[in-house]
Amino acid sequence: MAAVTTKRKISPVEDIDINNGVNLFVDEPPDSEDDDDTTDSDSSEYSGLEDEPDTEDEGDDEEEDDEDDEDEEEDEEDDDAENDEDGEDEDESDVEDSAEEASSHSKPTSQEIVTAGPDVKEGKITQLPDEYEYDSSDEEDIRNTVGNIPMEWYRDYPHLGYDVEGKKLLKPEKGDELDEFLDKMENPDYWRTVSNKLTGQKVLLSKEDVKIIQNMQKFKNPVGSDMYEPWIDFFTNEKMIHPVSNRPETKASFIPSRWEMLKVSQMVHALKMGWMKPTPIRKPDEEDENNFYMLWKDDEEPEITRQYRQYIPAPKVRLPGHAESYNPPEEYLPSEKTVERLKKEIARGKTRTIPQKFSSLRLVPGFKNFIRERFERCLDLYLCPRQRKVRMNVNPDDLIPKLPKPRDLQPFPTTEYLVFKGHKGIIRTISPDPKGQWIASGCDDKTVKIWEVATGRCIKTFNVEAKVKGVAWNPNPSLSIIVVAVETSLIIINPQVGDKLICSKTDLLINSFEDVELPPGPTDKPKVTEWELYEDEEYELGFRLKIKHQREISQVTWHGKGDYFASTMPKGESKSVLIHQLMKRRSQNPFSKPKGLVQCVLFHPIRPFLFVATQRYVRIYNLMKQSLSKKLLSNCQWISSMAVHPGGDNVIIGSYDSKLAWFDLDLSTKPYHTLRHHTKALRSVTYHKRYPLFASASDDLSVIVCHGMVYSDLLQNPLIVPVKVLRGHKAAKGLGVLDCQFHPSQPWIFTAGADGTIRLYT
Repeated sequence: MAAVTTKRKISPVEDIDINNGVNLFVDEPPDSEDDDDTTDSDSSEYSGLEDEPDTEDEGDDEEEDDEDDEDEEEDEEDDDAENDEDGEDEDESDVEDSAEEASSHSKPTSQEIVTAGPDVKEGKITQLPDEYEYDSSDEEDIRNTVGNIPMEWYRDYPHLGYDVEGKKLLKPEKGDELDEFLDKMENPDYWRTVSNKLTGQKVLLSKEDVKIIQNMQKFKNPVGSDMYEPWIDFFTNEKMIHPVSNRPETKASFIPSRWEMLKVSQMVHALKMGWMKPTPIRKPDEEDENNFYMLWKDDEEPEITRQYRQYIPAPKVRLPGHAESYNPPEEYLPSEKTVERLKKEIARGKTRTIPQKFSSLRLVPGFKNFIRERFERCLDLYLCPRQRKVRMNVNPDDLIPKLPKPRDLQPFPTTEYLVFKGHKGIIRTISPDPKGQWIASGCDDKTVKIWEVATGRCIKTFNVEAKVKGVAWNPNPSLSIIVVAVETSLIIINPQVGDKLICSKTDLLINSFEDVELPPGPTDKPKVTEWELYEDEEYELGFRLKIKHQREISQVTWHGKGDYFASTMPKGESKSVLIHQLMKRRSQNPFSKPKGLVQCVLFHPIRPFLFVATQRYVRIYNLMKQSLSKKLLSNCQWISSMAVHPGGDNVIIGSYDSKLAWFDLDLSTKPYHTLRHHTKALRSVTYHKRYPLFASASDDLSVIVCHGMVYSDLLQNPLIVPVKVLRGHKAAKGLGVLDCQFHPSQPWIFTAGADGTIRLYT
C-alpha cells in the first residue's frame, strides 16, 4: 500500500555499505535484455536504516483510502514499466521499484530494506501493512505456489500449479491398476505411503508420523505424553545469583530482523537483474527417455542369479515343550500303559517322546537318537522342496456362487408315489408313451411289459427271444408303436392299448406298404438289414415287424416325427449306426468308416442333426449336408449315456467315471459345467420336455434331479442347481439304477433299477 509514505534523507552517520563483508554479485551484470520483470511500484521506497516511525495515524489513513491507493499504485506501475523498457538510467523511483519487487516475493512486513546497487548509498522508508493484521498462508511446500485453494480445481488439467518462477508443475505419472497391485504386493512400505495432494508425489511416512496417526485414531495425545517427566528444580536450596522470572518477552523480540530483510532484498534484486540464476534443470538423457525393460526378467537372468534370488530359508526346528523337559510337571508324566503304547508307536516309525523326570540336569543321559535325528533333518532340508506362497485373506463364502434356494425352483419330483412290481430280473430300459398314460419296460427276464401310470397295473406282457436291451415308444401320438431291441433284432410291436382307432390306424399304415422289386444293378450294395413281417399267432399278440441286424444291438431311439429311428451296434465297426424308415421299410448306413466304439445316438429335436457318442467324444453330423458339424470333448474316460435339451442347443453326457458334463453348443466344444455328485458310474441321463429339469441315475442307488434353466438370451449362461436326491432302489449284482425317464407332461420321473422294480417319484 502506498497511501502514506514517509521519506527523509539518510544522514552521514546512518550511511552503511550494504555489501560490506558479503559480495553477492561475483560476475558482471548481464545486459538489460535478460531483465524479465520490469514492473515495479513506487510504494516501497525505503532504506530501513532509520528508526521505526509512528504508524498509528498512518494505519487509519490507509484503511480509509485503500481503494484510491490501489488505483494510484497501478498507474505508477505502468509508468515505471514504460521507463524501464526505454532504457533510462535508474533514478530514485527505480530504487523504490526494486524495494517493491522484493516485497512482492516475500511475506509483507512492517518495514523492508532494499538498495539499488553497490553504488547507491541513499534510501527511503515507507510504511507497509502489518503482516499480523491478516492471516497469511504458511505453506509447508513452497514448490507449488497456488496457495490454500482446493486442488480439485486442477483435476482436469495436466498440471498441479506453478513454482516460484511461474512455470507449470506437471502431474507425476501414475501407473494403472496392475502397477498399483504389483506395488501393493512387492513394496513392504506400501501401507505407509501416502500421496501429497499439493505436488502429486508419494511420501513415505516415518515411524514418528505413523505413531502420531495411531495415537490420533485411539483419541490419545498425538505426540505422546510421559507421566513421569524429569523434574526441573527451578528453586533450590542454593542461593542463586539471578532471580527466576516469568516476565513476558519484550515487544522488540517480535520485530523481524532488519539485516535479514537487507540480505533478502539484495538477493531479490540480484535475481531481478539476472546476476543470480536458479539451478538449471537437468535434461533427461536419451537412456532415461527410452528406459524400456522386460516385465518378466526370468528368461534374461543367469541361472546363478535366479537361484540366489529364489532362495528360501529353511524352516526353524520346533522348540521343545514340557514333554522334552528333564524335570516335567507331574501331569506330563505318562502311566505305564501309556509308556507301552508310545514304545509301540516308536517301533512302528513314529517320532514320539516319552517324558522322563530327573532330579538334576547332570543325571540326564545322552540322547541316543541325536545323530539319526540330525541326519533326517539334513535329509529334509536337502530333499524336501520349499515353495513360497502368498496368502491372501479371502472369505470362503465369497468364492461360493450364490444359487437360488430349491424351494424357489419348484415343481420337481420329491417323494416316491408308486412302485411297479412284476419283473423277475434286471430292468434295463423304460419308455413312456407321448401322452403319459402308459409306460413300457424291458427286462432281462425276456419280457416287455406295458404299465398303466395312474394305477401301476400291468396291462400286457410280451415275451421275446432274449434279454431286452432297449425299448422306445414312438413319439408321434397318432401312432401306437413300440420298438424293442433284442440281441441282433429290432421288433416293432403294436401294444394295442389306449384308443382303438389309433391302434387300427397304425395297423393299416403298416400293412399298406407295397414292396417294389428293382432289378439288381452293378452298383447295388448288399443289404445291411432284413425286414420280416409277423403272421398268425404272433401278429394277433401285437408283433408286427422284425428287423434283423448283423451285430448285437445296444440302443434304439426315435426321430421326433415318428417315421425314422436309429439303432446302435457297438461292435458293428463301419455299420455301428443304422437309420431305419418305417413307412418304406428300408435301412441305410450313414457312415462308410468306423468312428470308434459307438455308445449311443440321438436325433436333434428341431434340426437335421445326428449326435453320435463314442467313448470320449460326441460328434454332431449334418444329415442334409452329410458332413461333420461339430466335435465335443467330453473330458470323460467312457461315455455311458446322452440327452439333448428340447431346445437343441444344450447336451448333457453321463459317464462311467461318475461325471455329468453339460455342453452349451453355442459357447464351446468343451463342457460348460461338470457335476461330480455321484460316487459310482452313471447309467442314464434325461431332460424334461416342458420343465427346466434334468436328472441322472447312477449305480450308487441315487437319482439326482437338477434345475437347468436355459435362457433365450444368448448372453446369459444356463442356470444349473441341484434340487433333490431320490433314493429307494436296492443294489443287485453290483448294479443300481439303470434308467430314468421324465413324464411327458408332469414334473414326475420314472426310474428302473436292478432290483426288478419301477418307481414313480412325484
